[in-house]
Formats: sequence, C-alpha cells, structure tokens
Amino acid sequence: MTKWLLKKFTLNPKKLLLIDGSGAVISAFLLSVVLVNIKDIIGIPASSLYLLAILPIIFAIYDFYYYQKTHSKLKFFLKRIAIANLLYCCFSIGVAFYHSKTITNLGWTYILVEVSIIIILSVFELIVAKQLSKN
Repeated sequence: MTKWLLKKFTLNPKKLLLIDGSGAVISAFLLSVVLVNIKDIIGIPASSLYLLAILPIIFAIYDFYYYQKTHSKLKFFLKRIAIANLLYCCFSIGVAFYHSKTITNLGWTYILVEVSIIIILSVFELIVAKQLSKN
C-alpha cells in the first residue's frame, strides 16, 4: 500500500499540496471556530486557539498557491511545507504544555491527534521530495 501511494504521489506530487492545504483549512476551522466555542471543555483559551489557527491559514495559502503554479522545484516546496508543518507540531505541543494546568484530556487528545496526522503527512512529503530528487 505504501509503495503504491509513494508511486502515485511521486507521479503527481502537486496532489500532496492539495491534501496539505485542505488539511490546513480544516485545522484552522476546527481551532478558530469549533474549539473556540468549547474552550472551557478543552481547557485552552481562545487567544491561544486563534494563535494556533494563524499558521494553518498561512500554510493553506502557500499550498494552494504552489498547487496552482507549474514549477520544476516542486521538491523544494514540498520539503519547505513539510518542515514548516513539523515546526507547527512542536509549537502546538508547546502551547499545550504552556496550558498544562488547564488543558483537559479532550484538549490533549485534539492536539495529539492533529500532530500525529501532520507528522505522518510531513514525513510522506519528505519521502516524496526525496524520491523526486532521484528522478
């Protein structure tokens, strides 16, 4: 299954940008709309949730911009967004630890699930970028 996915996205790596951008839009929506409305249940204040939502918005703009463009440096753009995503994961975990006295199990669950998904996608983006370098 993994080899099939790797081959599919190596042949059309721009689809990874579309997936990444769509995920970023979903993250931004969940953080700035859904979680803000249940901030007391998750234990993270609205100001921190809005702060966390800013980066996915920027990432989505980046992803959709380069999805529309035709570039020979697509591997570079994939590496850059993958690294940015991994840094965002560190930032998200840092925010969660900053609010460790108030964050609930539901808050931790959201952060850890989101970070896990982003890490899997980012690693896959890096693998595809490396594969593009070989071709």
